[in-house]
Amino acid sequence: MQIRDLPYADPGVPDVRSGTRFLLWLGRNQLGGQVKALLWGLLLQLGIAGLPLGVGVAVQAVVDRDGGRLGLAAGLLVGCGLAIAVGDTMLHRVAVTNWITAAARVQQLLSRKTAELGSILTRRVAAGEVVSVSTGDVEKIGWFVEALSRFAAAALSLLIVCVALVVYQPALGIVVAIGVPVLALAVLPLLPRATRRADVQREKAGKATELASDTVAGLRVLRGIGGEELFLGRYRAASQEVRKAAVHSARMWALIAAIQVLLPGVLLIVVVTYGARLALDGRITVGELVTVYGAVALTHHPMRNFEEIAMAFSFSRPSAKRAARVLALTRTTTTTDAAGEEREATGDLYDPLTGLVAPAGRFTAVVCGDPDVAGRLADRLGGHPTEPAEGHTSVLLGGVPLDELPLAAARTAVLVQDKDPVLLSGTLRELLDVPSSGAVRAEDALAAAQCGDVLDALAQASVDTDGDPMRTRITERGRSLSGGQRQRLALARSLVTDPEVLVLDEPTSAVDSHTESRVADGIARLREGGTTVVLASSPLLLDRADRVVLVHDGQAVAVGTHRELLAKEPRYRAVVTRETDEELAAAGSRLHGIDTDELEALEGETA
Repeated sequence: MQIRDLPYADPGVPDVRSGTRFLLWLGRNQLGGQVKALLWGLLLQLGIAGLPLGVGVAVQAVVDRDGGRLGLAAGLLVGCGLAIAVGDTMLHRVAVTNWITAAARVQQLLSRKTAELGSILTRRVAAGEVVSVSTGDVEKIGWFVEALSRFAAAALSLLIVCVALVVYQPALGIVVAIGVPVLALAVLPLLPRATRRADVQREKAGKATELASDTVAGLRVLRGIGGEELFLGRYRAASQEVRKAAVHSARMWALIAAIQVLLPGVLLIVVVTYGARLALDGRITVGELVTVYGAVALTHHPMRNFEEIAMAFSFSRPSAKRAARVLALTRTTTTTDAAGEEREATGDLYDPLTGLVAPAGRFTAVVCGDPDVAGRLADRLGGHPTEPAEGHTSVLLGGVPLDELPLAAARTAVLVQDKDPVLLSGTLRELLDVPSSGAVRAEDALAAAQCGDVLDALAQASVDTDGDPMRTRITERGRSLSGGQRQRLALARSLVTDPEVLVLDEPTSAVDSHTESRVADGIARLREGGTTVVLASSPLLLDRADRVVLVHDGQAVAVGTHRELLAKEPRYRAVVTRETDEELAAAGSRLHGIDTDELEALEGETA
């Protein structure tokens, strides 16, 4: 896999049973890149290891006044230099490729999971944690995948060097063969403690990121209640905790690094002392001593990879654990059977949990009274239950559970617009360029959503688009527009999609009553013949619905038109008219003798 081939056509199905398994799965899926990095790493490490041999042969050739061997040594040094240059260059290229492709695979997996879960993702996992996983954690995961092959090359090259020294000069080679494994394993007792400290640092950093993300998202509210200083103080305290944890962790890694410097130095002193005695006794030549000395001195180069892989694993394992936790989330708890792949869903929308029925081809309004209940119901109707237990009673469309439909088919059949829809940055034309049936034009959807003032504002704001509002860029999340304008643009986008079932959660909560009335008419007109479910408590919307359902305490308790329910259902009237308990009791006692004129007057007041 090359960088130019990204993104992956299919990033695969990850092993998310644990962070370690997820890391190993990533490594296995880049086996080709890992083998290339291993081979180029071996070339680099063996080129470095060959330098002491060339220097030793050259020194001995000078001592023996042997010009032929001196030329051989020069050729050996030139060959080692070329091997180092080529190996280092290619290893860097392949290692960076492995890093980037591993990070890209994780990001694609996260993007796919985000698209699968939708708004439910941030209800199951904190938004700050999602941001942390998709940014910093991705880099650390890629670091471990990239460092793994370089570590394997370093370990294999050390093994080759030890065996070669034993064969080349057994007396000194045995000392090196015993000392090098001791150097490699000396830091193992410290790694668990270093890992724990790194985990604490990452946990505190993740919490600080979550706090920062939540603070930024709610900054406008915080300013309105004067709470920004309070949250700023909390973030300061959290950042100080992160700093202390980072220093605490760095001390342990500094100790490990010091040991990695100290022990090779001790081994070098032992080799030089012992080798000097052997040379004085004539048991080895000066060139052999120089060769062994150089080989030991250069062991610090591959040994650095041992320290790096320990750090990479310690920092990437918590990151991989968080990524695996996000990737393990599912939109429902019901498994999809093979038969469900072939079934087509069309007809009435039915929720077994609440008893709500939205007949096909009709405009159904749902009154819940509690906005949170309405939001959860909207998610359920879209096939995204917010509570794991809710997944056992899937919503049915034409008798087919949405859980048994492929995700693409379920998305095409049912579209849910949240009460707080998000507008992505880009032009208005790009905003409305969404997968759709093609039956609804963008102009018609904008007109139905009463976006005339939005188009005028965008036309005036355009600089280089000749006043064309469709080519005017919308800023991030539509921050340059008012709340009502953003809401109506989001509604137009949903209308353009023209799904079989459209679920709207409070689509007119941010507009005035006159605009709301026209929007309600536009929705009814444009969605004529389609199944539309609107969760709202506004009489202007409710009066235009074909049927209204009252959901009380999680159950559909009354069905009828807006006017019928106003007359017959006190609980419905309490939600729609905002009556107090005293007013409700008085109205209830009066309803038995109410005449038609009084009923029409009451309806006129609520409308």
